[in-house]
Amino acid sequence: MTESILKVEQVSLAFGGVKALSNVSFDVKRGSVFSIIGPNGAGKTSMLNCISGRYRPNSGSIIFNDKKVTHLRPNDRADLGMGRTFQNLALFGHMTVLENIMVGRHHLLKNNWITGPLYWVSGAQKEELSHRRQVEEIIDFLEISHIRKAVAGTLSYGLRKRVELARAMALKPQLILLDEPMAGMNLEEKEDMARYILDLNEEFGITVVMIEHDMGVVMDISHQVMVLDFGKKLICGLPEEVMTDPHVKRAYLGVEDDADVDELLTEANI
Repeated sequence: MTESILKVEQVSLAFGGVKALSNVSFDVKRGSVFSIIGPNGAGKTSMLNCISGRYRPNSGSIIFNDKKVTHLRPNDRADLGMGRTFQNLALFGHMTVLENIMVGRHHLLKNNWITGPLYWVSGAQKEELSHRRQVEEIIDFLEISHIRKAVAGTLSYGLRKRVELARAMALKPQLILLDEPMAGMNLEEKEDMARYILDLNEEFGITVVMIEHDMGVVMDISHQVMVLDFGKKLICGLPEEVMTDPHVKRAYLGVEDDADVDELLTEANI
């Protein structure tokens, strides 16, 4: 396998006459944390949707682990080792935390509707126990053992975000796509989530592609950062290089004079 786990080549996406993405290309190195930033409407979520298979680009290619996946369905990409969380929570609100996370193991189950009813004979029981042990490891890792039996819809927003991350981890992904994992969180919740993302990257060896608006978090945990603006790539590189680029400053802050840009950046602690 190559050093890059994901390659996006000249991807374009349009909805009618509106161009969401225009010839965007980038590589994500295996084992890295790659952040996508940009103003609202820049095309960030559209890019994740193209990578995960929710959208099919009008042109361009998406290559995952040296395999072209541009036309594969989302479930086929999950089988290859790609996980995803969403900006708007996509949990089953009527199910418990444990049940939601177990859903993430579904594509890994070998028993089917024929062998499943023979629970004790076909090995289905042993298989379920094995998956349950791995789910419990994820629950312990994300420190949510105290809510494993709670109904997901009754939990606070921050905890539900953590449960959604747990379900994505249960897919056993090599690459995980996180769409604003810290949106709507307070400072303490953000610090916890940043720690979990770093740990799943370093301890589990999962490559992370993340959309995030908190520039402090992006600067602290990212190995590479790409900036989108009106569907086009402005720059891609090391966090410190990206955040000092004048085009990036103007795209974020909407000012032209460099002195005004620097003053606003200082006030925003960027």
